[in-house]
Amino acid sequence: MIIKTIDAKVLSRMFLAGAKNLEAKKEWINELNVFPVPDGDTGTNMTMTIMSAAGEVSALDNPDMETLAKAISSGSLRGARGNSGVILSQLLRGFTRSVHKSKELDALAIAAAMDKAVETAYKAVMKPKEGTILTVAREAALKAAEIAPAAEDLQPYFEEIFAHAEATLARTPEMLPVLKEAGVVDSGGQGLLEVLRGAMDGFLGKEVDYNDFQKTGSTPVTKISPQAEADIKFGYCTEFIILLDKEMPIEEEHSFKEFLTSIGDSIVLVADDEIVKVHVHTNHPGQAIERALTYGALSRMKIDNMREEHQEKLIKDAENLARQQAEEEKELTPPKETGFIAVSAGEGLSDIFKELGTDYLIEGGQTMNPSTEDMLNAIEKVNAKNIFIFPNNKNIVLAANQARDLTEDKNIIVVPTKTVPQGITAMISFVPEKTPEENEQEMLEAISKVRTGQITYAVRDTRIDDKEIHEGDIMGIGDNGILAVGSSKEDVAKRTVDAMMSDEAEVISIYYGADTSEEDAETLASTLEEAYPDCEVEINKGDQPIYYYILSVE
Repeated sequence: MIIKTIDAKVLSRMFLAGAKNLEAKKEWINELNVFPVPDGDTGTNMTMTIMSAAGEVSALDNPDMETLAKAISSGSLRGARGNSGVILSQLLRGFTRSVHKSKELDALAIAAAMDKAVETAYKAVMKPKEGTILTVAREAALKAAEIAPAAEDLQPYFEEIFAHAEATLARTPEMLPVLKEAGVVDSGGQGLLEVLRGAMDGFLGKEVDYNDFQKTGSTPVTKISPQAEADIKFGYCTEFIILLDKEMPIEEEHSFKEFLTSIGDSIVLVADDEIVKVHVHTNHPGQAIERALTYGALSRMKIDNMREEHQEKLIKDAENLARQQAEEEKELTPPKETGFIAVSAGEGLSDIFKELGTDYLIEGGQTMNPSTEDMLNAIEKVNAKNIFIFPNNKNIVLAANQARDLTEDKNIIVVPTKTVPQGITAMISFVPEKTPEENEQEMLEAISKVRTGQITYAVRDTRIDDKEIHEGDIMGIGDNGILAVGSSKEDVAKRTVDAMMSDEAEVISIYYGADTSEEDAETLASTLEEAYPDCEVEINKGDQPIYYYILSVE
């Protein structure tokens, strides 16, 4: 049977099948990462991004193209993690922007949407590299545009596009020498290919268990005393997200909050252009839902009967939430001039940022890249006109930039710090008397002089930067590649510092991780002091996971 067009129902099925296939292949995609380090990885980041959107799509009941497009775009945008996740979210955003007014899509419309997807994704990346997910997406879009005018049937049309994307992925090692040396194809490109493979399955009607997108499971009911039950004024913890039909004016936001106050307490309401997050404790969850439906479709609905939860946990959570609400009310003061947000992993590193004046810390790093939504939540909580964000990881910069672009009521400055030492240096460089623009330039100049090395272990055998690496080896990873490989943490750390040193160096900083003792750090410091007597050597407790040491030379 010849199929010339697809509607929202089929596109929804294709999208969910693509998400499901990516989730099934995420660990395999993680293994394609060039650097054999135990980090968050491409497969994990892309999966968390698309599953955020899949959760919203699966909650829709017979959506039209516009509703489906909003769910895919909003869900992936706010769930985006890591560079690969942000790029995937931008591909989805561009595609849905092109199709949201359509009822059905033929080959020409699909080709136009793929072209828009690529255009949007390339704009999101400051310095696009060929041989990556962008190349695979662009080549697929070019093939789609080339064959669309003559396409009579979508099945062979999709098959030819997929075959070309697969062939492009196979050529990525020829475009990026680092891939060829490691003997792998680009992991982001492979992730995109798995989305397309799953979408083909969805188009062909193959079975996909969409229930997997809803991770709700039954929990045992704990009966508590009638007295404890009576102490709970509002019995249902109600949470949902509204996918707005149109932007909610600030007056309507206040009106909605007043309504929720009239039927419950413990209210949290966060709105942006496209969605509203709602949390309320009430005895009438249906009333909250009915009112919410006047603003748009609902997603991620959750209603818990708090009288069936354990008494101590219930009371503790309610008190904490009430205290938090009270503190937030007290903080409704005029915004200060400048605020700071930093990404940090490890209690010691977080303490350093707090001491330097950071207003809000986002927990994350290599092991878990914060999402765009995490960034937006942090921005919301910092009461300042100008906010500097320090991602402190190259894989988090894009998510921070995306959050900046989605923020309209505050001036967000993303300082592209790629390591924790760069973030600390940027914070130290801040001068209150200078303008945000002047401080940004000072910070950029300061971080350009920071060289960072991170000591960790290899999780598999590989070859990179002309170095043979075996599982379990200790590696020193610099700003632009692997600097040292060996079997001793201290020896690799010393050789990593050797590779970073310059005649202008004045300070060597050691941040020791959760798996490194203070005694070992002091031994390393003594070795470095002996080797570089003209440099000051500082020891800091970092508590970071995965990395035995984070080292910097300035």
